[in-house]
Amino acid sequence: MPNVIFFISGFILGSAIFLIIYWLRRKETKAITNELLSQSESQKTQETELLLSRIKETFGKLSFDALRSNTKEFLKLAHETLSRETEKGEMELEGKKKLIDQTLNEMKEKLQYVQNIVTDLEKDRERKFGELSNQLKVTAEQTGKLQETTSQLRRALASTKTRGQWGERMAEDVLRLAGFVEGINYYKQKTLESAKTRPDYTFLLPQNLKVNMDVKFPLDNYLRYLEEEGETEKNRFKNQFLKDVKERIKEVTTREYINPQDKTVDYVIVFIPNEQVYAFINECDTTILDEALRNKVVLCSPVTLYAVLAIIRQAVDSFNLEKTAGEILSLLGSFNKQWILFQNTLEKMGRKIDEAQKEYYSLTTTRTNQLERPLRKIEELRKQKGISSDTALTKDTEILSDSTEELL
Repeated sequence: MPNVIFFISGFILGSAIFLIIYWLRRKETKAITNELLSQSESQKTQETELLLSRIKETFGKLSFDALRSNTKEFLKLAHETLSRETEKGEMELEGKKKLIDQTLNEMKEKLQYVQNIVTDLEKDRERKFGELSNQLKVTAEQTGKLQETTSQLRRALASTKTRGQWGERMAEDVLRLAGFVEGINYYKQKTLESAKTRPDYTFLLPQNLKVNMDVKFPLDNYLRYLEEEGETEKNRFKNQFLKDVKERIKEVTTREYINPQDKTVDYVIVFIPNEQVYAFINECDTTILDEALRNKVVLCSPVTLYAVLAIIRQAVDSFNLEKTAGEILSLLGSFNKQWILFQNTLEKMGRKIDEAQKEYYSLTTTRTNQLERPLRKIEELRKQKGISSDTALTKDTEILSDSTEELL
């Protein structure tokens, strides 16, 4: 770039010199022309033409020389500039080539990494697809078994007796889950004393109260509703099923399940052995539960029955605890009395132990010193007389024996 500027500057300088020379020549031409005006017109014309010819030759020569010189310099400068720019361009191209090669290598590595990920994903997809196929196969088998079981269940529930047994089985499962034991917490199909009716289950409450439960529930029209595909028939069976439920509630109220003579509470439980049926009733007719409660009938699904049984169990446990609280307080009073006697006796024993300790101290100090004093004198006499210890021991024994006999 500096060479180009230098070239342009040289070109401008040459042009300026050319213009100056041209201006000087023009001035000289004007002077000669003025001198020749006095001469004849022909001579002036000839001289003017000659002068102009010379000027043209001079101007052409000067222009040609300047142009040739500037052209050579320009070509030389252009060649040098082009060489430098070409070399610089080659260096830049080489750098860009290296950068492109580096970028291509990085892209190649990234593409390889992506390809590895795609390969792993493809393997994982094939594995998961195989697992999904197996799961779908297992699900299809289980669905087939479930459909078969459902068909068998529908055929079985078509019988009123079978439905009753199924309801009892579901109720017993809930009872077992709640920790109820037959004969302790409830009775099964026990005839009421003041009536000929026999509820399916009788639960024992505190204070000899009872609550009865019936597990027989009308499901015929509900099963027909599930099997039917036509919308009109489905609505008909649905309405008939809801009507059966209302009639069942009224029927339960006429069976003397609520009887004060038998110490029953003011409510009776009707067990619905399926959560879906219970939800279907609430969804289709929300007034049925209110109507049942007005008739003192509690409709229970397996979950709500478990909650009711838990409340009964808690009430029984609380009553039993309250019942035994008096006995516990009585035993606590007796224990307190015996504890006072124990403390008095222990205090007397402590005083006697103190007296015995004093007597023991007296024996180990005063009495012992009194007994050891004669023995020390005897030992001194033995040493003075030169008697051996064995002889002295024999004599001491005799002396002690004599002393003992005298004391006795």
